[in-house]
Amino acid sequence: MSLLIKNGRIVTSEQDYIADVYAEGEKISTIGTNLKVQADKTIDATGKYLIPGGIDVHTHMDLPFGGTSSSDDFETGPVAAAHGGTTCIVDFAVQSKGISMRQGLDTWMRKAEGKSCIDYGLHLILTELPDDWLPEMDAMVKHEGVTSFKLFTAYPGVFMVDDATIFKALKRTADNGGLICMHAENGGVIDYIVKQMLSEGKNTPNVHALTRPATAEQEATHRAIALSEMAGVPIYIVHVSSHQAMEQIREARDRGLPTYGETCPQYLFLSYEDYADGSFEGAKYICSPPIRERANQEHLWKALATNDLQTVSTDHCPFCMKEGFKGLPKQKELGKGDFSKIPNGVPGVENRLHLLYEGGVVKRGWSMNRFVQLVSTAPAKLMGLFPRKGTIAVGSDADLVVWDPKRPYTISVKTHFMRVDYNPYEGMKVSGSPAYVTSRGKIVFEGDKYVGKKGDGQFIRRGQYSLI
Repeated sequence: MSLLIKNGRIVTSEQDYIADVYAEGEKISTIGTNLKVQADKTIDATGKYLIPGGIDVHTHMDLPFGGTSSSDDFETGPVAAAHGGTTCIVDFAVQSKGISMRQGLDTWMRKAEGKSCIDYGLHLILTELPDDWLPEMDAMVKHEGVTSFKLFTAYPGVFMVDDATIFKALKRTADNGGLICMHAENGGVIDYIVKQMLSEGKNTPNVHALTRPATAEQEATHRAIALSEMAGVPIYIVHVSSHQAMEQIREARDRGLPTYGETCPQYLFLSYEDYADGSFEGAKYICSPPIRERANQEHLWKALATNDLQTVSTDHCPFCMKEGFKGLPKQKELGKGDFSKIPNGVPGVENRLHLLYEGGVVKRGWSMNRFVQLVSTAPAKLMGLFPRKGTIAVGSDADLVVWDPKRPYTISVKTHFMRVDYNPYEGMKVSGSPAYVTSRGKIVFEGDKYVGKKGDGQFIRRGQYSLI
């Protein structure tokens, strides 16, 4: 199929100009003014932005967690992502204790095979790393295109690894070119506080945040950065929720260290005050790290504007509030009477661009270039997808969003495509939304109408990171 998008205001992380884009098959083949070409489909983008498709490098589709699984899988989640202008996700395969990296990767490849309407890649979560497994880590990078690995300083007995394992993984990336992504919270201390709170009869959802103080995130972030400095390699801190943790990243970058951080919409728009009353409705907001006090939000917004944080992902990990979606087992309700059993995660993959456009461009005066940098270009570079994705250029994938700044949208569970029975941003009105979304030259959404196809997305073997 050939596609011509005419008269769009093309915005990349560095450029802003009006032109036509012509895609033949999957790739952009020509960019110019008044292109005289025949196309199977022509879109008039006059008065609209034409931006590269969003890239969400932190999602959890079909993730087993806390006695259930996240309610979106690799079919439903990517549809929701595309509706909001995201055309590529990077999810997480899990190497559980006692199984090899290869087995963990194969499990997630089977979960995803033939389902996604948009392209996807995979990180690999490491829960152990014996010395004789290090060559397998190298093989993931060199042969499988899995070029990033996530380790945890949280969730003792499940995901948490010790400092020596983290350092070993970091050191290995100096040789194989991989990138370590860190979930940074002090899991041992948090576990102790959780047990203490429950022993005192404090078991409501709002207590979750009290057991995971910002200092526990700050300390672990500092420690992870120190380990990466000793190893002499970059590090990427995921889902930064507090300004205390962000300051550790800023200080490291000020010293010239290749330290990177992402935050998420929930930390920019939601607050502890939303669920401080202790009712079970607060389970909607349970994620880790927790959603902080409202005063914390502006610190993170400023960090995004000044590049102290480099990306915005969602950590999309949805669980239903009531009975599981269409007969699935209980999810958030598993934690009634014990907040520690509430599955951790919130939905968000569908509304990331909506929210960042409204909060950043409309309300804070960001340039569209900065918006594109945060939601597409920086994630593409850091996760080895650039310039195939994350920009509009000849030879790049035709992952494109015709963004209409005059197309208002109201976020609601009634209209979203995510397979979850609530939306944490319910009723929020945003000023712009996608008019068209394409994945490798194929139209996936026309406004709110899904016209994509299950299985059209491909697994992307990623290259090595580019420092930004």
